[in-house]
Amino acid sequence: MSRSRSLSTFLIFLLLLISSDTFAQAAASSPPLDPERVGALGTDLFLGSGSTGMVLVVVHENQVLFHGYGETAPDSHQVPTQDSMLRLCSLTKIFTADLFARLIADRTVKLDDPLQRFAPRHVKVPSRGRSIRLVDLATHTSGLPRELANPPRDTPHFTFPDYRTRWRWLPNQRLRSEPGKAALYSNIAFDLLGDALQAASHKPYAALLAERTLKPLKMQHTTFFPIAEQCKQLLAAIKDEGPCTSTEQTAGSSGLYSNAIDMAIWLKYLLGTSVPAVSTQDPSAQAIYLKPADLISEKGLDHAGMPTGIGLGWIHILPVDEPSHIVEKTGGGAGFSTYIAINQSRHIAIFLAATDGGVDTHINLFNAANKLLLDIAGLPPLPPPPPPPPRHTARRRRVVRR
Repeated sequence: MSRSRSLSTFLIFLLLLISSDTFAQAAASSPPLDPERVGALGTDLFLGSGSTGMVLVVVHENQVLFHGYGETAPDSHQVPTQDSMLRLCSLTKIFTADLFARLIADRTVKLDDPLQRFAPRHVKVPSRGRSIRLVDLATHTSGLPRELANPPRDTPHFTFPDYRTRWRWLPNQRLRSEPGKAALYSNIAFDLLGDALQAASHKPYAALLAERTLKPLKMQHTTFFPIAEQCKQLLAAIKDEGPCTSTEQTAGSSGLYSNAIDMAIWLKYLLGTSVPAVSTQDPSAQAIYLKPADLISEKGLDHAGMPTGIGLGWIHILPVDEPSHIVEKTGGGAGFSTYIAINQSRHIAIFLAATDGGVDTHINLFNAANKLLLDIAGLPPLPPPPPPPPRHTARRRRVVRR
Protein backbone atom coordinates (compact mmCIF):
# COMPACT_ATOMS: atom_id res chain seq x y z
CA MET A 1 0.00 0.00 0.00
CA SER A 2 1.39 3.44 -0.91
CA ARG A 3 2.16 6.05 1.69
CA SER A 4 -0.49 8.43 0.30
CA ARG A 5 -3.13 5.68 0.39
CA SER A 6 -2.20 4.82 3.98
CA LEU A 7 -2.52 8.47 4.92
CA SER A 8 -5.93 8.70 3.22
CA THR A 9 -7.14 5.60 5.07
CA PHE A 10 -5.94 7.03 8.39
CA LEU A 11 -7.70 10.36 7.75
CA ILE A 12 -10.97 8.60 6.86
CA PHE A 13 -10.72 6.51 10.02
CA LEU A 14 -10.03 9.63 12.10
CA LEU A 15 -12.98 11.45 10.51
CA LEU A 16 -15.29 8.53 11.27
CA LEU A 17 -14.02 8.39 14.85
CA ILE A 18 -14.64 12.10 15.37
CA SER A 19 -18.06 11.89 13.72
CA SER A 20 -19.12 8.93 15.84
CA ASP A 21 -17.93 10.66 19.01
CA THR A 22 -19.83 13.82 18.07
CA PHE A 23 -22.94 11.78 17.37
CA ALA A 24 -22.62 10.00 20.71
CA GLN A 25 -22.32 13.31 22.53
CA ALA A 26 -25.35 14.72 20.72
CA ALA A 27 -27.35 11.60 21.53
CA ALA A 28 -26.36 11.79 25.21
CA SER A 29 -27.42 15.43 25.58
CA SER A 30 -31.03 16.45 25.88
CA PRO A 31 -32.70 19.56 24.39
CA PRO A 32 -32.89 22.81 26.39
CA LEU A 33 -35.70 23.15 28.89
CA ASP A 34 -38.83 25.09 27.98
CA PRO A 35 -39.11 27.89 30.59
CA GLU A 36 -42.87 28.28 30.14
CA ARG A 37 -43.50 24.57 30.59
CA VAL A 38 -41.27 24.38 33.66
CA GLY A 39 -43.01 27.44 35.09
CA ALA A 40 -46.43 25.88 34.52
CA LEU A 41 -45.39 22.61 36.17
CA GLY A 42 -44.06 24.63 39.10
CA THR A 43 -47.37 26.48 39.34
CA ASP A 44 -49.25 23.20 39.56
CA LEU A 45 -46.90 22.03 42.28
CA PHE A 46 -47.25 25.28 44.23
CA LEU A 47 -51.05 25.32 44.04
CA GLY A 48 -51.18 21.72 45.16
CA SER A 49 -48.84 22.34 48.08
CA GLY A 50 -50.89 24.99 49.88
CA SER A 51 -47.65 26.88 50.62
CA THR A 52 -47.40 30.58 51.40
CA GLY A 53 -44.42 31.04 49.10
CA MET A 54 -42.21 28.80 46.98
CA VAL A 55 -38.90 29.06 45.15
CA LEU A 56 -37.96 26.66 42.36
CA VAL A 57 -34.53 26.43 40.71
CA VAL A 58 -33.90 24.06 37.81
CA VAL A 59 -30.47 23.49 36.30
CA HIS A 60 -29.92 21.56 33.08
CA GLU A 61 -26.25 21.46 32.10
CA ASN A 62 -25.52 25.23 31.80
CA GLN A 63 -29.16 26.35 31.65
CA VAL A 64 -30.64 27.83 34.84
CA LEU A 65 -34.35 28.50 35.35
CA PHE A 66 -35.80 30.30 38.37
CA HIS A 67 -39.44 30.69 39.34
CA GLY A 68 -40.99 32.31 42.42
CA TYR A 69 -44.57 31.60 43.49
CA GLY A 70 -46.96 32.96 46.08
CA GLU A 71 -45.86 35.53 48.64
CA THR A 72 -42.73 36.25 50.63
CA ALA A 73 -44.96 36.44 53.73
CA PRO A 74 -48.72 36.15 54.31
CA ASP A 75 -50.49 39.19 52.79
CA SER A 76 -47.20 40.74 51.60
CA HIS A 77 -48.32 40.61 47.94
CA GLN A 78 -44.64 40.25 47.07
CA VAL A 79 -43.53 37.28 44.95
CA PRO A 80 -40.29 35.57 46.10
CA THR A 81 -37.25 36.57 44.06
CA GLN A 82 -33.80 35.11 43.51
CA ASP A 83 -32.60 37.32 46.39
CA SER A 84 -35.16 36.01 48.88
CA MET A 85 -33.42 34.32 51.80
CA LEU A 86 -34.29 30.73 52.65
CA ARG A 87 -33.57 28.27 55.42
CA LEU A 88 -31.94 25.18 53.92
CA CYS A 89 -32.77 23.07 56.99
CA SER A 90 -31.41 19.53 56.54
CA LEU A 91 -30.01 20.29 53.08
CA THR A 92 -27.17 21.59 55.25
CA LYS A 93 -26.16 17.94 55.69
CA ILE A 94 -25.07 17.55 52.07
CA PHE A 95 -22.69 20.49 52.54
CA THR A 96 -21.26 18.68 55.55
CA ALA A 97 -21.02 15.44 53.56
CA ASP A 98 -19.31 17.24 50.67
CA LEU A 99 -16.78 18.75 53.07
CA PHE A 100 -16.26 15.27 54.57
CA ALA A 101 -15.47 13.92 51.09
CA ARG A 102 -13.03 16.78 50.47
CA LEU A 103 -11.18 16.10 53.73
CA ILE A 104 -11.03 12.40 52.89
CA ALA A 105 -9.51 13.26 49.51
CA ASP A 106 -6.74 15.34 51.09
CA ARG A 107 -6.22 12.70 53.81
CA THR A 108 -7.21 14.94 56.69
CA VAL A 109 -9.68 12.24 57.77
CA LYS A 110 -10.65 8.73 56.70
CA LEU A 111 -14.06 7.13 56.23
CA ASP A 112 -13.43 4.61 58.99
CA ASP A 113 -11.89 7.01 61.49
CA PRO A 114 -13.49 6.42 64.91
CA LEU A 115 -15.46 9.35 66.33
CA GLN A 116 -13.54 8.83 69.56
CA ARG A 117 -10.41 10.19 67.86
CA PHE A 118 -12.04 13.63 67.59
CA ALA A 119 -13.88 13.72 70.91
CA PRO A 120 -13.05 16.30 73.58
CA ARG A 121 -10.63 15.15 76.24
CA HIS A 122 -12.15 12.86 78.89
CA VAL A 123 -15.28 12.18 76.78
CA LYS A 124 -15.98 8.50 76.13
CA VAL A 125 -17.98 7.82 72.95
CA PRO A 126 -20.43 4.92 73.45
CA SER A 127 -20.04 1.74 71.42
CA ARG A 128 -22.03 -1.39 70.71
CA GLY A 129 -20.29 -4.29 69.05
CA ARG A 130 -17.84 -1.79 67.58
CA SER A 131 -17.12 1.92 67.81
CA ILE A 132 -18.91 4.67 65.86
CA ARG A 133 -16.97 5.67 62.73
CA LEU A 134 -17.31 8.90 60.77
CA VAL A 135 -18.95 7.04 57.86
CA ASP A 136 -21.62 5.77 60.28
CA LEU A 137 -22.50 9.36 61.18
CA ALA A 138 -22.71 10.36 57.50
CA THR A 139 -24.93 7.41 56.53
CA HIS A 140 -27.32 7.60 59.52
CA THR A 141 -26.11 4.21 60.79
CA SER A 142 -24.38 5.29 64.01
CA GLY A 143 -27.06 3.89 66.33
CA LEU A 144 -27.71 7.39 67.70
CA PRO A 145 -31.28 8.79 67.94
CA ARG A 146 -32.76 11.43 65.67
CA GLU A 147 -32.45 14.22 68.25
CA LEU A 148 -30.68 14.80 71.53
CA ALA A 149 -33.89 16.11 73.10
CA ASN A 150 -36.53 18.75 72.54
CA PRO A 151 -35.00 22.24 72.80
CA PRO A 152 -35.96 24.50 75.71
CA ARG A 153 -39.04 26.63 75.14
CA ASP A 154 -38.55 29.75 72.95
CA THR A 155 -35.18 28.53 71.70
CA PRO A 156 -34.61 29.92 68.17
CA HIS A 157 -34.70 27.31 65.42
CA PHE A 158 -31.49 25.42 64.66
CA THR A 159 -29.59 26.76 67.70
CA PHE A 160 -29.89 23.65 69.92
CA PRO A 161 -27.95 21.68 70.99
CA ASP A 162 -24.66 23.51 71.23
CA TYR A 163 -21.23 21.84 71.21
CA ARG A 164 -20.92 21.51 74.97
CA THR A 165 -24.43 20.12 75.41
CA ARG A 166 -24.09 17.34 72.83
CA TRP A 167 -20.70 16.16 74.03
CA ARG A 168 -21.90 16.06 77.65
CA TRP A 169 -24.94 14.07 76.50
CA LEU A 170 -23.14 11.56 74.28
CA PRO A 171 -21.25 9.39 76.83
CA ASN A 172 -24.51 8.49 78.61
CA GLN A 173 -26.22 7.09 75.52
CA ARG A 174 -26.99 3.46 74.80
CA LEU A 175 -26.83 2.98 71.03
CA ARG A 176 -30.04 1.72 69.41
CA SER A 177 -28.10 -0.70 67.21
CA GLU A 178 -24.57 -1.73 66.39
CA PRO A 179 -23.01 0.96 64.16
CA GLY A 180 -23.32 0.15 60.47
CA LYS A 181 -26.15 -2.38 60.97
CA ALA A 182 -29.33 -0.25 60.91
CA ALA A 183 -30.29 3.17 59.52
CA LEU A 184 -32.08 5.74 61.66
CA TYR A 185 -32.18 9.33 60.42
CA SER A 186 -30.17 11.41 62.88
CA ASN A 187 -29.63 15.15 63.15
CA ILE A 188 -27.35 14.82 66.17
CA ALA A 189 -25.09 12.48 64.17
CA PHE A 190 -24.38 15.18 61.59
CA ASP A 191 -23.67 17.79 64.24
CA LEU A 192 -21.11 15.38 65.72
CA LEU A 193 -19.68 14.80 62.24
CA GLY A 194 -19.25 18.56 61.86
CA ASP A 195 -17.51 18.66 65.23
CA ALA A 196 -15.16 15.87 64.11
CA LEU A 197 -14.23 17.70 60.89
CA GLN A 198 -13.61 20.82 62.95
CA ALA A 199 -11.29 18.94 65.32
CA ALA A 200 -9.44 17.25 62.46
CA SER A 201 -8.84 20.58 60.70
CA HIS A 202 -8.12 22.62 63.86
CA LYS A 203 -10.48 25.29 62.59
CA PRO A 204 -14.06 26.35 63.53
CA TYR A 205 -16.50 24.42 61.36
CA ALA A 206 -18.23 27.49 59.89
CA ALA A 207 -14.87 28.95 58.89
CA LEU A 208 -13.79 25.61 57.44
CA LEU A 209 -16.92 25.33 55.27
CA ALA A 210 -16.50 28.91 54.08
CA GLU A 211 -12.84 28.36 53.20
CA ARG A 212 -13.19 25.01 51.45
CA THR A 213 -16.63 25.33 49.82
CA LEU A 214 -18.55 28.58 49.99
CA LYS A 215 -15.79 31.03 49.00
CA PRO A 216 -14.35 28.93 46.13
CA LEU A 217 -17.86 28.47 44.72
CA LYS A 218 -18.60 32.19 45.27
CA MET A 219 -21.71 31.33 47.28
CA GLN A 220 -21.64 34.69 49.05
CA HIS A 221 -25.25 34.55 50.26
CA THR A 222 -24.94 31.18 52.03
CA THR A 223 -24.20 31.58 55.73
CA PHE A 224 -24.82 30.63 59.35
CA PHE A 225 -24.63 34.32 60.31
CA PRO A 226 -27.35 36.30 58.49
CA ILE A 227 -27.08 40.07 58.72
CA ALA A 228 -30.11 42.29 59.32
CA GLU A 229 -30.66 42.95 55.59
CA GLN A 230 -30.69 39.22 54.85
CA CYS A 231 -33.12 38.55 57.69
CA LYS A 232 -35.48 41.12 56.19
CA GLN A 233 -35.49 39.06 52.99
CA LEU A 234 -36.16 35.71 54.73
CA LEU A 235 -39.38 34.09 53.54
CA ALA A 236 -42.02 33.84 56.27
CA ALA A 237 -44.55 31.05 56.78
CA ILE A 238 -48.13 31.34 58.01
CA LYS A 239 -46.95 30.95 61.60
CA ASP A 240 -44.36 33.06 63.41
CA GLU A 241 -41.32 30.79 63.52
CA GLY A 242 -39.18 32.94 65.77
CA PRO A 243 -36.11 35.07 65.12
CA CYS A 244 -33.69 34.96 62.24
CA THR A 245 -30.38 34.55 64.01
CA SER A 246 -26.99 32.84 64.04
CA THR A 247 -27.27 29.07 63.66
CA GLU A 248 -23.61 28.08 64.02
CA GLN A 249 -24.45 25.66 66.83
CA THR A 250 -26.12 23.25 64.36
CA ALA A 251 -23.72 23.92 61.50
CA GLY A 252 -23.32 20.23 60.67
CA SER A 253 -26.99 19.33 60.45
CA SER A 254 -29.37 22.15 59.66
CA GLY A 255 -28.30 25.76 60.14
CA LEU A 256 -27.51 27.14 56.67
CA TYR A 257 -29.33 30.09 55.11
CA SER A 258 -29.09 30.71 51.36
CA ASN A 259 -30.96 32.02 48.31
CA ALA A 260 -31.82 30.89 44.79
CA ILE A 261 -28.74 32.52 43.25
CA ASP A 262 -26.39 30.47 45.39
CA MET A 263 -28.45 27.30 45.07
CA ALA A 264 -28.14 27.50 41.28
CA ILE A 265 -24.36 27.53 41.76
CA TRP A 266 -24.63 24.56 44.13
CA LEU A 267 -26.73 22.57 41.65
CA LYS A 268 -24.17 23.23 38.91
CA TYR A 269 -21.45 21.99 41.22
CA LEU A 270 -23.44 18.82 42.02
CA LEU A 271 -24.04 18.21 38.32
CA GLY A 272 -20.44 18.97 37.40
CA THR A 273 -21.26 21.78 34.97
CA SER A 274 -19.34 25.07 34.56
CA VAL A 275 -18.33 26.23 38.00
CA PRO A 276 -15.52 28.72 37.27
CA ALA A 277 -12.15 27.92 38.82
CA VAL A 278 -13.56 25.05 40.87
CA SER A 279 -13.24 21.37 40.16
CA THR A 280 -16.44 19.35 39.99
CA GLN A 281 -17.64 17.41 42.99
CA ASP A 282 -15.76 14.19 43.63
CA PRO A 283 -17.98 11.26 42.54
CA SER A 284 -17.46 9.66 45.96
CA ALA A 285 -19.63 12.40 47.50
CA GLN A 286 -22.76 11.12 45.68
CA ALA A 287 -21.85 7.42 45.69
CA ILE A 288 -23.82 4.65 47.38
CA TYR A 289 -22.16 3.33 50.53
CA LEU A 290 -24.93 1.09 51.87
CA LYS A 291 -28.02 -0.63 50.53
CA PRO A 292 -31.12 -0.63 52.76
CA ALA A 293 -31.73 -4.28 51.85
CA ASP A 294 -28.46 -5.19 53.58
CA LEU A 295 -29.44 -3.50 56.85
CA ILE A 296 -31.47 -4.83 59.76
CA SER A 297 -33.85 -1.88 59.51
CA GLU A 298 -34.25 1.56 57.97
CA LYS A 299 -36.28 4.43 59.41
CA GLY A 300 -36.68 8.05 58.41
CA LEU A 301 -35.00 7.89 54.99
CA ASP A 302 -38.05 7.35 52.79
CA HIS A 303 -39.77 10.76 52.82
CA ALA A 304 -39.22 11.23 49.06
CA GLY A 305 -39.52 7.60 47.98
CA MET A 306 -38.30 4.11 48.74
CA PRO A 307 -34.51 4.27 49.09
CA THR A 308 -32.35 1.87 47.11
CA GLY A 309 -29.04 3.29 48.30
CA ILE A 310 -27.64 5.36 51.16
CA GLY A 311 -24.78 7.76 50.56
CA LEU A 312 -22.97 10.45 52.51
CA GLY A 313 -26.08 12.39 53.40
CA TRP A 314 -27.73 11.49 50.07
CA ILE A 315 -30.51 8.99 49.40
CA HIS A 316 -30.80 7.13 46.08
CA ILE A 317 -34.14 6.14 44.53
CA LEU A 318 -34.18 3.39 41.88
CA PRO A 319 -31.08 1.48 40.74
CA VAL A 320 -28.24 3.63 39.39
CA ASP A 321 -28.46 2.13 35.89
CA GLU A 322 -32.13 3.14 35.44
CA PRO A 323 -32.69 6.44 33.55
CA SER A 324 -35.14 7.72 36.19
CA HIS A 325 -32.65 7.19 39.02
CA ILE A 326 -32.71 10.08 41.51
CA VAL A 327 -30.20 11.24 44.10
CA GLU A 328 -32.02 13.35 46.67
CA LYS A 329 -32.01 15.08 50.04
CA THR A 330 -35.01 16.34 51.96
CA GLY A 331 -35.18 19.09 54.56
CA GLY A 332 -37.74 20.73 56.78
CA GLY A 333 -38.29 22.86 59.87
CA ALA A 334 -38.90 26.44 61.00
CA GLY A 335 -41.84 26.69 58.58
CA PHE A 336 -39.85 25.47 55.55
CA SER A 337 -39.81 22.36 53.38
CA THR A 338 -36.68 22.09 51.22
CA TYR A 339 -35.51 19.59 48.64
CA ILE A 340 -32.76 18.81 46.15
CA ALA A 341 -33.14 16.06 43.54
CA ILE A 342 -30.66 15.13 40.82
CA ASN A 343 -31.08 13.06 37.67
CA GLN A 344 -27.60 12.50 36.28
CA SER A 345 -28.80 10.62 33.18
CA ARG A 346 -30.24 13.90 31.80
CA HIS A 347 -27.95 16.25 33.73
CA ILE A 348 -30.90 17.92 35.45
CA ALA A 349 -31.24 18.97 39.09
CA ILE A 350 -33.88 20.90 41.02
CA PHE A 351 -33.94 22.86 44.25
CA LEU A 352 -37.22 23.61 46.00
CA ALA A 353 -38.03 25.66 49.09
CA ALA A 354 -41.60 26.22 50.25
CA THR A 355 -43.02 27.88 53.36
CA ASP A 356 -45.97 26.52 55.29
CA GLY A 357 -49.40 27.83 54.36
CA GLY A 358 -52.77 27.89 56.05
CA VAL A 359 -54.15 24.83 54.25
CA ASP A 360 -52.85 21.29 54.62
CA THR A 361 -53.36 19.67 51.23
CA HIS A 362 -51.77 16.39 52.40
CA ILE A 363 -49.56 16.44 49.32
CA ASN A 364 -46.11 14.88 49.62
CA LEU A 365 -44.10 17.81 48.30
CA PHE A 366 -41.01 15.67 47.75
CA ASN A 367 -42.86 13.06 45.70
CA ALA A 368 -44.47 15.84 43.67
CA ALA A 369 -41.03 17.39 43.08
CA ASN A 370 -39.70 14.04 41.86
CA LYS A 371 -42.56 13.88 39.39
CA LEU A 372 -41.74 17.40 38.17
CA LEU A 373 -38.05 16.56 37.77
CA LEU A 374 -38.67 13.41 35.73
CA ASP A 375 -41.41 15.10 33.69
CA ILE A 376 -39.15 17.92 32.52
CA ALA A 377 -36.39 15.36 31.91
CA GLY A 378 -38.73 13.37 29.65
CA LEU A 379 -38.38 10.26 31.80
CA PRO A 380 -40.91 7.81 33.27
CA PRO A 381 -42.19 8.66 36.78
CA LEU A 382 -41.14 6.67 39.80
CA PRO A 383 -43.20 3.54 40.44
CA PRO A 384 -45.82 3.83 43.19
CA PRO A 385 -44.73 2.54 46.59
CA PRO A 386 -45.74 -1.03 47.40
CA PRO A 387 -48.98 -1.36 49.37
CA PRO A 388 -48.63 -1.97 53.10
CA PRO A 389 -48.94 -5.59 54.20
CA PRO A 390 -52.47 -6.65 55.11
CA ARG A 391 -53.42 -6.39 58.73
CA HIS A 392 -54.81 -9.53 60.28
CA THR A 393 -56.88 -9.43 63.42
CA ALA A 394 -55.84 -12.34 65.56
CA ARG A 395 -57.76 -13.77 68.48
CA ARG A 396 -56.21 -13.09 71.77
CA ARG A 397 -54.89 -16.24 73.36
CA ARG A 398 -55.25 -16.75 77.03
CA VAL A 399 -51.83 -17.03 78.60
CA VAL A 400 -51.58 -19.22 81.67
CA ARG A 401 -48.67 -18.48 83.92
CA ARG A 402 -47.01 -21.59 85.27
